[in-house]
Amino acid sequence: MSEMTLRRAHVSDHGTIVQCVRSWWGDSRTPEQARELSRLVPRLFLQFFSGTSLVLEDEDGIKAFLVGFHAADNDDEAYIHFVGVDPQLRGQGVGGRLYTAFFQRAAEAGRREVRAITSPANTGSVAFHRAMGFTVEPGDQEVGGVPVHSDYDGPGQHRVCFHRRIALQP
Repeated sequence: MSEMTLRRAHVSDHGTIVQCVRSWWGDSRTPEQARELSRLVPRLFLQFFSGTSLVLEDEDGIKAFLVGFHAADNDDEAYIHFVGVDPQLRGQGVGGRLYTAFFQRAAEAGRREVRAITSPANTGSVAFHRAMGFTVEPGDQEVGGVPVHSDYDGPGQHRVCFHRRIALQP
């Protein structure tokens, strides 16, 4: 594996990130489902949160990305909205590198907690978040033994909600 460089995202990355989502999730979804998933990363996230979003790339292009932001309504929280890792690099610490960099930058900005969500069907994501030190928030029901918040993203769109405390940087 070639050396990857971590950098903040740019609005010019949007088209590539959308193509990455469609390609990287194409092995587990129909083309229409992958296209629908890519709609979770609209251009506005990179227009308004590029400073808190991250890209890992090598000479061949983007290999992983994290779209996240600091809460506008309070000074304590940050949120990780969407993360993608090239399937050939999964399980090699790439996602952890993105999360760790996001935690550090959030702490430097005075944030004390990071939040994230995932679908209860995404058992790999649930396990990853737990391994990264996130706690699953109590929900109003369980799906597959995992607490979920019913209808979080609309009717039938249950979500596992995570939070993780981070240490403030001096």
